[in-house]
Parts: sequence; structure tokens; C-alpha cells
Amino acid sequence: MYFRVKEMPDDARIYVGTSGWSYPKGEGTWKGYFYPSGKINELEYYSQFFNTVEINSSFYRPPNPGYVYNWVERVPEDFLFTVKLWQKFTHPKMYEEATGEVAAISQEDVDLFKHSIEPLANSGKLGALLAQFPPSFKNDGFGKQIMEAVIRTFSEYRLAVELRHRSWSDDENTARFLRENNVTWVKIDEPKFQSSISAEVPVTSDTAYFRFHGRNKEMWWKGDSETRYKYLYSDDEIHELVDEVRAVSGEAQYTFAFFNNHWQGYAPHNAMDMMRALQLPFKELPMQVLMDDDREKL
Repeated sequence: MYFRVKEMPDDARIYVGTSGWSYPKGEGTWKGYFYPSGKINELEYYSQFFNTVEINSSFYRPPNPGYVYNWVERVPEDFLFTVKLWQKFTHPKMYEEATGEVAAISQEDVDLFKHSIEPLANSGKLGALLAQFPPSFKNDGFGKQIMEAVIRTFSEYRLAVELRHRSWSDDENTARFLRENNVTWVKIDEPKFQSSISAEVPVTSDTAYFRFHGRNKEMWWKGDSETRYKYLYSDDEIHELVDEVRAVSGEAQYTFAFFNNHWQGYAPHNAMDMMRALQLPFKELPMQVLMDDDREKL
């Protein structure tokens, strides 16, 4: 099987988008805030405004290749996807709690996941594979073993790792190891705690990868999967993030920046704010039914 996964454009590109595109239910839904009312194909609509998206559903289970093929057909030619790695590889405890099964990795699991993303790889639309590790994932013997296994297993893809425990950034060997393997060290923006990884991590590959989770410190640990991300970046904060993106984009051929503050469409609005500040080509978002106080911030 031939994978077109490491080909590069001649010029560096910046890709700005959101972590996921489908939030149809709950108080944090995007309906009426980003997506118009009525029946639409959400990915097709989304791709009118952004040139990339991070697939988050793959964290919970490998996607059906037929669905993935349809996603490829729905987006423009220059659109790229990044894919979050299945939690069985990165969050074994969470996987076991969710499924009641032991997270014992087999070659069948690896083959299943790789097969699920073949339509992206074969079409050249796979920007990167994201391995997000939990905050409890430490730089110890076990942690190094797991990370090395993930990197070795998925070495044919452009791989980015999100490390969140400070033990990784406290160790200069982390950056050295990632550079040796051309693996991207994801730079994250989120509330900071004593155990949090450093806000400054180096560029370790030919790709830069940012994830902006919001700064809702009050709800970070006690909130649910929606309220934790109830945070709209201000104009000043967007410009602060833009400076960081600009600073590293010159060192990378691909730069990805994803907003994960998904509450009620905050993410696409802030992604558009960033595109505007970076002076990237963009199409204006139609103003949807926003709360008055949020409309003022936008």
C-alpha cells in the first residue's frame, strides 16, 4: 500500500482550524452559533471557511473508512485533516473505563487504525497524526517506553505528540529524542498548574502544531466536557497567540493551529480571528444567533 503522507509543498503553509467540527447536542452546541439552522452537511459548510480540521472522533474509536472517504470527497483540494490517535494507544485507563476491556495493544489494533485513515493517507489529505497523552503521563521509564512504541509504530506518518506533564519539559533529552525522530512537540495553551508542562517548547520537526484549549481555570478540573472549554479568547489574547505562531512558522514547512474551546462555536470564531490577524485569506463568517455579551467580544 502506498501512503502519500510525507510529501511537502514547496512553500511553507499555515493551517488554522478547530478541534472537531461536529457539536450537534448539548448546551455547547454549534447549531445557531456557527452552523445555520436546518439540515446541512457540516463538514462541507465548515470547509468553506477553514483549510484544516482535527478529527477528534478517532480518539474514541477508529473511524469507518467509508465515512473517511466521504469526508475526503466533501472538502476542497488543498484541505488537510489531522487525526487524533485512538485512546487505546495513549489513554489505556480511560479506554478500560469506557469499554470494560483491557487496553492490550495488538497488531490487529494497529492495522485497524491504519486502515481507518487510509483514505486520508492515499489522497494526500493527511496533515499529521496527533498522539495526545493525559496530564498524568510522566517522563519515567514507563512513559518513555509508551512514547517510543507509539513513535515506532506510526513512523510512516507525520506525527505530533501532546505532552502535558512538566517532567517532559524539565528534561532536555525530550526535545533531543523528538528531533532525532522528526516528531513534532505540540505547543498547547491551557490553564497552568504546578504539574503543567512549560509554555515554551521547542520546534522539533519540520512541522509546528498548536492546540488552544482556552484558559477556563475555574472549570478545568470540575467542569464537564463542555464547560471546561467555555472560554472565548480576547483580541489581545489572540494577538499573543498569533505572535507565537509567527515565531515558529518560519522554522516549519507546515504549521497547524487548532482551537479546542468548542463551547457554542467559540472555536471557529477565534480561529477566524487568528486568520484575520495573520492576514491569511479568509471568508467572513455569517453572524449567527449569539448572546449579546458574546457578540460584543466578537
